[in-house]
Amino acid sequence: MKENPKPRTKPRTKPRTLLNKRAIEPYIWLLPSIVMMGVLILVPIITVFQTSFSKISKAGKNKGFAGLDNYLWIFKQPAFRHTLMNTVVWTIVVVGLSTILGIILGLVLNEKFHGRKIVRAIVVFPWATALIIQSVIWKYIINADYGALNTLLIKLGIIKSNVNWTATPQMFFAWECFVGILVTIPFVTFCVLSGLQSIDASLYEAAEVDGASFWNKLFSVTLPLLMPSLTVSTVLNIIYVFNSFPIVWTISKGDPADMTHTLVTYLYKLSFTNQRVGEAAAVSVIGFIILAVCASIYMFMTLRAEKED
Repeated sequence: MKENPKPRTKPRTKPRTLLNKRAIEPYIWLLPSIVMMGVLILVPIITVFQTSFSKISKAGKNKGFAGLDNYLWIFKQPAFRHTLMNTVVWTIVVVGLSTILGIILGLVLNEKFHGRKIVRAIVVFPWATALIIQSVIWKYIINADYGALNTLLIKLGIIKSNVNWTATPQMFFAWECFVGILVTIPFVTFCVLSGLQSIDASLYEAAEVDGASFWNKLFSVTLPLLMPSLTVSTVLNIIYVFNSFPIVWTISKGDPADMTHTLVTYLYKLSFTNQRVGEAAAVSVIGFIILAVCASIYMFMTLRAEKED
């Protein structure tokens, strides 16, 4: 007699509860971070937006909805228009020059030479030191009466009497940009160094075999492969520099006659000196929108260029 065929067994399937648990598990681990971001980031942003459309008394009491009055008042102020221009110049100059100099310094520090570790440690000092400390030091250095810069130049015989290095608002602002560049270079340098060390040496060897010069290797191999690192450093620099407060406030406090303000120092003065909290919130919202748009455009253009390559 023929044996009865064995009954077909259905393939084992994982219990639905186990699948659901595995699908939910990542969100459970992310929940604390999401809650923290919501409390520390989203809530303040929403509060600032609400304040910018509210009428706030000098005592800090909310007197109700003000519509666009705070924004209209801000745009009528000549100091705001000048401050907006200062902020654009400040961000472009500091981010642009620090990126160029950071790339050059990164290329130099990527080469092998005696004392390279010491030089790298020296380069990181301006980045590791608090901005307010460096700003106070530079304010002392450029002081017209007892500054170290005048003292040094007189002893070297370059000048015969003290020079007022901050005689005009433009000179004041130029010094602030100089300090901003100085403290930003180390961050760009180490971003570039991390990108350079991830480039395969065989690419340079192949380029040398093909007879490529230094400039050919720089523009055909190094810079294209550095773009991811430069994208990160540039976007972060735009955010940090745009929102930088200690340098400008410590060196000039926006003086003389509010000619050296950036948006951050201007809204600080509006809020804590002039007690115009609603107007200061409006300036903050304007700065937030400008920064978000600029960073998004840069990211879009960079990512699009990478995809086309």
